[in-house]
Amino acid sequence: MAHTFSRLANPDLFLKISRPLLPLSGILALIFIGVGSYMAFFASPPDYKQGESVRIMYVHVPAAWLAIQTYLAIAIASFVGFVWRHRLADIAARKAAPLGLAFTFLALVTGSLWGKVTWGVYWDWDPRLVSMLVLLFLYMGYMILWQTIENEANAARTAALLAMIGAVNLPIIKFSVDWWDSLHQKATVIREGGPSMPASMLWPLLLMALGYTALSIFYVVLRTRTDLLNRRVRPADEQRMPSSATLELAP
Repeated sequence: MAHTFSRLANPDLFLKISRPLLPLSGILALIFIGVGSYMAFFASPPDYKQGESVRIMYVHVPAAWLAIQTYLAIAIASFVGFVWRHRLADIAARKAAPLGLAFTFLALVTGSLWGKVTWGVYWDWDPRLVSMLVLLFLYMGYMILWQTIENEANAARTAALLAMIGAVNLPIIKFSVDWWDSLHQKATVIREGGPSMPASMLWPLLLMALGYTALSIFYVVLRTRTDLLNRRVRPADEQRMPSSATLELAP
């Protein structure tokens, strides 16, 4: 397994594979978000209870999904970097963090707006809201560790520990509506028996989620490629390795 990870973590292999992936993910993001936005805000019907305010769902729910998925990806990459000391995993995890923070912030803001309409308040100490707020702080703490610890190898390992420990919060977010009394409704898409919402609402929601996912891939791949290419041209004595593994770019 270590040999497999070493091969996959080779920067030159990543640059080769990611070259066609970058424009593909960007084009898919534009298509999915464009079509999904049109369907969400113009073609889908209003909710019989919430009226037009239900359209917040098409931004809020995919943002919340991607906030969780991005953190899960960071935790997995951090585990790989921590155990096998692969620089590429550390770099990818670090580059994904700002996007995950943005998705979490967007989910909280849109959730507050939606809550004002449906619950009558912008904020309630609901288990789902609190656990999402904890996720926001975890993202912030992870990024702060990278910025404040001068030695990049130490920063990578310390941030990786936080990311792995913080992953405990993910199942709390997911199952909080089942474990405690919650203002949030239970799952309506990924649930036993299939989605409970009509296709006219489900399709734009899924398209927006796919668009956000493609945008995430585009962003992380772009930033990771940029970092690797900058390290290629940067003098060796100016590079602070985020792990002790040797993953040199070929000349």
